Amino acid sequence: MTVVFSVVVAFVLLVFAGPASGQTSQIQPPSVLKKLSLDALQQIEVTSVSKRPEQLSSAASSIQVITGDDIRRAGATSLPEALRLASNLQVAQIDSHEWAITARGFNNPTANKLLVLIDGRIVYLPLHAGVYWDAQDMLLDDIEQIEVISGPGATLWGSNAVNGVINIITKHAKDTQGLLMAGSGGLEQRGMFGMRYGTEIGTNLQFRAHGKYFARDSSALPVGRQAPDDWQVGRGGFRVDWDASQATHVTVQSEVYDGRIEQSGPNDGTLSGGNALGRWSHTISPDSDLSLQLYFDRTHRSIPGLLTEGIRTYDADFQHRFRVAGKHSMVWGLGYRVSVSDQAGGAALTILPNHLSRAWLSGFVQDEVPLGTDRLRLTVGTKIERNDYTGFEFQPSGRVAWTLPLGQTVWGAISRAVRTPAQVDRGLFLPIPGTPLFLIAGGPNFVSEVLRAYEVGYRSQFHDRLSATVATFYNDYDHVRSLERLTPTLPFPLVFANGQRGTSYGAELTAEFRVADWWRIRSGFTAQRLRIRPGPGSTDLTNGSTEAHDPTHYGMLRQSLDLPANLQMDLGFRFVGQIVNQTVPAYRELDARLAWLPRPWLEWSIAGQNLLHAHHPEFGAPATRKEAERNVTGKIVWRF
Repeated sequence: MTVVFSVVVAFVLLVFAGPASGQTSQIQPPSVLKKLSLDALQQIEVTSVSKRPEQLSSAASSIQVITGDDIRRAGATSLPEALRLASNLQVAQIDSHEWAITARGFNNPTANKLLVLIDGRIVYLPLHAGVYWDAQDMLLDDIEQIEVISGPGATLWGSNAVNGVINIITKHAKDTQGLLMAGSGGLEQRGMFGMRYGTEIGTNLQFRAHGKYFARDSSALPVGRQAPDDWQVGRGGFRVDWDASQATHVTVQSEVYDGRIEQSGPNDGTLSGGNALGRWSHTISPDSDLSLQLYFDRTHRSIPGLLTEGIRTYDADFQHRFRVAGKHSMVWGLGYRVSVSDQAGGAALTILPNHLSRAWLSGFVQDEVPLGTDRLRLTVGTKIERNDYTGFEFQPSGRVAWTLPLGQTVWGAISRAVRTPAQVDRGLFLPIPGTPLFLIAGGPNFVSEVLRAYEVGYRSQFHDRLSATVATFYNDYDHVRSLERLTPTLPFPLVFANGQRGTSYGAELTAEFRVADWWRIRSGFTAQRLRIRPGPGSTDLTNGSTEAHDPTHYGMLRQSLDLPANLQMDLGFRFVGQIVNQTVPAYRELDARLAWLPRPWLEWSIAGQNLLHAHHPEFGAPATRKEAERNVTGKIVWRF
């Protein structure tokens, strides 16, 4: 199947290669960004830290940027694989389609302290406050950049932005004009075909449409046999960008998807959904602008014998940025979000009520002001949010940034963030088969988990070819989810409550060295310690083993080389410490990619992941563990 697919794709590309030659003067090589100087890379604008454009070098936060060119050169075949490029994230593959991803600890299959956005659309699910990564996919060539913040961002982004924020930003339609076709196949990704077409449909009005289909092989069991979890998904969508005037911009985009996941029983699992988003922005002056965003999101998932769920989300967000008295840079906004969910459990799991509608109303304000000099800035703000479970929540923060000569920035921050209750916290019930009793039950009085975070960081461009960042943190958690005995003398049922406390501390280091114009080296290392313990009066005996599965350290080293004869080579080495409470051993892995660009419009590549082992575990208890396998993928990309 894979061989046939690759031959068909190659044939199509060769048939159409002739017309493409007449368009080469309009095609930009895909590695333009990579050839920028280190200084230019540090001036990349980010928006996730302050909800306004600012240079990466001066952002007062532990933030890393993954560019679209980084993703292409890594040979990533999915969003989670692309996120491995951020060394401040812990990324662990659970099986063929599930991933555990977080920052600064508390990793689990439904990591609930990390907020993920795609073009401003929040994709965590109110059912469990986590992300279904198998449903979050796109044509990776459409990604402009991914901004990854480790540390709280709740003042601007709201609840669940506790340990970090991932903001995925796709390209403007004007930057994706023409036809792109991509096909790949290999050991694990059995086949992928993607197509994108962009054109100008009116004055200052650009359009693009895309489609993608892939089939991925199953993961491995520890004994080497294949697990029953192969999957396939197809999706398609469009984006329209309209510059109504020099000051006003309108974006409309939408996507639908449908897929199947193999299960161990007689029936396969299914996932489907879609979303539609509209955004209007208006620039009043260089220091003032308005924006209004509306979106609708629908997701449906069926796991035979366990759970069927459908969730509809409606969201509205308004933001205003302006300057006061020539010094104060203010930004404020209002948001309203409604989620309607329907669940049908099976014999092993029940979620009550089966139908639930919830609403969130929020407002935030943030002020940035220089302290006597433009080099020293203070940023203070808070988010006030009301939810149907716990009422009003306050999430304030204060940041100080000191910009020094020679491209240096020192910053510090104090923040409060909360993880508001999800439906499973109050409505999950796991029955004991054959009895009217429950093994685990949701807690009717479950409240928000609270973080108080303290951060200090330093960023410097020591030389026009060398830059480095170090960020340190200390986190104090309260009301952490616990499993409490309902009756002290009986082992069951266990009820969700907020009886645990926790602390964590650590450091994140990143460095980039451009050895030569054709040779770039990037490295990152994270060390962390997390301790969770029962609070006064708690009967929890887990010591956080159900909430957090984290290594004490992990890191990466990558190098990218532009070789003669239009060849490119990329090597990535990563290492992860053991996860003690899951007995997952430490591991080291190597990724590699070799690409040939004989023409600006044609790219051939072969990439390998997990090359050091046939299969290895990254996450999960020994009894149910599945393992990531070695993968080699060939890919052809044609731009016209």
